[in-house]
Amino acid sequence: MGFNPIEGLLYAALKTIRFFDKRDRDVLRFNPDAVKKILVVSSTALGDTLLSTPAVRAVRRRYPKSLIIACFNKDNMELFSNNPHIDGVIAFHGGYKKFWSAVKELKKFKFDLALILHGNEPQATPLCYLSGARFIFKLPNDSRYNFLLSNRTPVLGWVDLGHGIEARLKTAALAGCKAIDPRMELFVHAELEEEVDGFLKGEGVIGGAPLIGFQPGASTKSRMWFADRFIELGKRLVKDIPGVRIALTGSPAEKPLCDCIAEGIGPGALCAAGRIDLTGLPSLIKRFSVFVTGDTGPMHIAYTTGTPVVALYAVSDPGRTGPFYSQERHRVIKKDRTCDPCVSKKCEYQKCMEYITVDEVDEAVKELLCLPSNVSIGGRR
Repeated sequence: MGFNPIEGLLYAALKTIRFFDKRDRDVLRFNPDAVKKILVVSSTALGDTLLSTPAVRAVRRRYPKSLIIACFNKDNMELFSNNPHIDGVIAFHGGYKKFWSAVKELKKFKFDLALILHGNEPQATPLCYLSGARFIFKLPNDSRYNFLLSNRTPVLGWVDLGHGIEARLKTAALAGCKAIDPRMELFVHAELEEEVDGFLKGEGVIGGAPLIGFQPGASTKSRMWFADRFIELGKRLVKDIPGVRIALTGSPAEKPLCDCIAEGIGPGALCAAGRIDLTGLPSLIKRFSVFVTGDTGPMHIAYTTGTPVVALYAVSDPGRTGPFYSQERHRVIKKDRTCDPCVSKKCEYQKCMEYITVDEVDEAVKELLCLPSNVSIGGRR
């Protein structure tokens, strides 16, 4: 990784500023009763922010009268705009883009406390420190910006923290927030429910027969199952289950891929990619009988809505991002990584996913539908 001069200058400046900062910011000096304004940060992907929602709820329960402002990724913040546990959302643009404008906006609030539930360095911790927040809690706390945190010891990494939901709840616990309910949550506007109903009606989807969702896209190629296997799986399900419909989900950029798979499956498949936006996606996913997906943001939406999931894992760890509760409702198919220790979960090939077969995904889908994997409803197999 090359040297970033901006990061180098920022790090040096923060070291100097912290040296002259005479505020006692250690966790031992933290007084929950003095907290009036709170910043919660989850500045990365959609799934990361959904994993943060139990902690956000715990913060609100502990601080019912405090002002709580969230700093969420600009690409998914709209999905959380009506969360009743937060009083406002400020956009995080990633990297250093608009970093200083975000600092300026956050400083206006004069936060007593900042909780970094999930955020990449070197931006997350400096952002919270420069916001003026006196106390900053973050786990894991093993980055080079540890000196800006209130919980500097013990030093913990991801391996010490368990599931992603647990890690975030442990961060909230540093501020006195008790974890009562680990379930993720979303709050969807009623008009979006009606919009999705209209979309499905227009596609000829009627109640009674299963509606199965496929999410072929992902943030990295290494998390994507193969298009031809989605096609083969879809064909089997359409053949074996009378009246079943297959809905392909994805972003507008993923629409060509989803169109290709839908066309390959043939009658019974429909493409929702680019037609149902992110805010409407939870309303669509909760209507699925089963959802087949890699480790993606929509996977976490499905966990949140209670939709049964067949989750396809290779390079990432389901022990950290897979189902944390109601595990009996889901099936995780995990294959060993071909490069162990893994070179990178962002590698540009799908070698690990190659070992996930159509047969085992078909079996998992039918198991969740309470169907035998080798016998169709219509007895055609």
